Amino acid sequence: MTSQNKGSQTKSSEKKGTAQLTAAMVLSGTLGVFVVESGASPFNVVFFRVLFGALALGTYVVARGWLRGHGFTPRTLGLAVLGGVFIVFNWVFLFESYENTSISVATVVYHTQPFYVVLLGALFFRERLSAAKVGWVAVAFAGLVLVSGVTPGDFTSGGTYLLGVGQALLAALLYGLSTLVTKRITGVRPHLIALVQVVVGIPLLLPFADFGAMSGTGADWGWLVGLGLIHTGVMYVLMYAAYAQLPTSKIAVLAFVYPAVAMGMDWAVYGHHIGLVQALGVPLIVFASLRVTLARTARTATAAPAPQTAGHAPEAASRPATPVASEA
Repeated sequence: MTSQNKGSQTKSSEKKGTAQLTAAMVLSGTLGVFVVESGASPFNVVFFRVLFGALALGTYVVARGWLRGHGFTPRTLGLAVLGGVFIVFNWVFLFESYENTSISVATVVYHTQPFYVVLLGALFFRERLSAAKVGWVAVAFAGLVLVSGVTPGDFTSGGTYLLGVGQALLAALLYGLSTLVTKRITGVRPHLIALVQVVVGIPLLLPFADFGAMSGTGADWGWLVGLGLIHTGVMYVLMYAAYAQLPTSKIAVLAFVYPAVAMGMDWAVYGHHIGLVQALGVPLIVFASLRVTLARTARTATAAPAPQTAGHAPEAASRPATPVASEA
C-alpha cells in the first residue's frame, strides 16, 4: 500500500472515529434525562443500568467471540473488579447529585475528573506533579467554585444543594480512582473490562435495590432499559471503536460534547440553566482540563508511542474502560 493510500485510509478512519465518538458523547449527554424520567431512586437506577448493560455488552462480546482468549490474569481481573466497584458507586453519587442540584451543575462539577486522576496519580503512584499542573488544577477548582454557585449561606443552612455538589465531586473522585486502576490493565479488550465492571455491580447493588418501589413503574421501565441498552451497550461500543481510531488529543476535545449536550437537554426539557456567574466557571474547567489532559498525552506519546490501530493485537485494543474522555 502506498503512503498516499495509507494517509487516505488514516484520514477516513479518523473521520469515522470522530463521528462515532461524537455520537457516543451526544448519547451520554442525554443520560441525565433518562435517569430523572425513570422516577426510580439512584440505587435502583444504577442496579437496572448494570443489569441491562451487562446483557447488552455480554451479547456483543459473545457475538464477537471475545470471551475466548480474553487475556485476563488473576491480577488484572481483580483490578477490573475493583474498578467496577468504583465506577458503580460513581454512578450512584452522580445520579443523587442530579436530584439535589441539576443535571447541568452536576455534570460540569463532575468534569473535574481529570484533575483527580492527576492528584491521585501523584499521591498513590508518585507520578510527577509539575508546577504547571498544580496551576491548572487551581484554575479548574476556581472554575468549580463559580459553577457550583455555592454561597456562604449554603454552609449554614444545611441545604441539599451543597450536598448535591459534594456528591458530584465524590462521583468524580470515584471515577478518577477507577481510571487509575483500570489503566493498569493491559492485554484485555476494554469491552471485556467494562463487562466485568457492570457484572460486578449486580451483586454489589442488589442489597440496596428496592424492588417494592418498582411495582408502579409501568412505562418508566423504558427509561431504565434505555440506560442499559443505549447508555451502556451502544454508547460503550461506539466509544471503544472510536478510541482505536483517534489520537487522545481529539478524544479529549470531543469529551466536552457530553457536558454541552447535557446542559442543553437540562434547559430544553426542564428549563434549568446555570447563571451568568456560574457560566464564567465553565471555560476555566474546560481549558484547564484540556491543558492537563493534552500535556499528559504528549508525555505518554514521547515515552511510548501508542499503536496505530486496535486490530494488531489485544494489547492494541486495551484502552481503559474508564477512558480519558469523561463520560457517565
